[in-house]
Amino acid sequence: RKVHEFNLQLDQEVIRPVSKAYVAVVPAEGQVVVSNFADNLSLPSMVVNNLLQGNLSGAGQNSLRFVVNSTVGLAGLFDPSSDFGLAEVSTDFGETLHVWNVAQGAYLELPALGPSSQRAAVGTVVDFITNPLGNISNSHYRKYSRTAQVAAALGKRSQYGSTIDAVLYDSADSYSQSRLFYLQNRNFTLGGTDETEYDDAYFDPYEDIYAE
Repeated sequence: RKVHEFNLQLDQEVIRPVSKAYVAVVPAEGQVVVSNFADNLSLPSMVVNNLLQGNLSGAGQNSLRFVVNSTVGLAGLFDPSSDFGLAEVSTDFGETLHVWNVAQGAYLELPALGPSSQRAAVGTVVDFITNPLGNISNSHYRKYSRTAQVAAALGKRSQYGSTIDAVLYDSADSYSQSRLFYLQNRNFTLGGTDETEYDDAYFDPYEDIYAE
């Protein structure tokens, strides 16, 4: 809950106002280009996780999507793959651990990153370290890629602003509501097969089940 209070203050004083300024200054077309570029950067890491999960079709589709968008799509600025029917097969190392039957562990809230779990937090670190593009030594590329990822996150904060604001600022207990929505959404993402997350999602949302 202390981390949640920090995140709440960070959102109120920095992230929310900056996200509003971003969408006010950058045209909608520019926001789409930035989002495309950031999404394309995440594909190599997804390919690695597809392979670790034994999902060869997903790995092939994400690989082809990355090649098409990086070439025809001008380094990922545009998304011709979607026009060709090559949808992203989204995944992460947290899902890989789930496929390997690793329990989710306790619910966590990470500074700046928000709701997570012990398993998902490990996945976030591993994804960051093992992303093939993260090892590129070109400093200009790293700078542009990180800037694009931050800008894309600001765009999403604005896009889903009303929902996020309702959870963070309009609910009686924003921590419990954030936890509830995260666990429900994560369970849905994993196909409703994670019994621990499924059970957690149906606790009283105003009861701090992790309080000591």
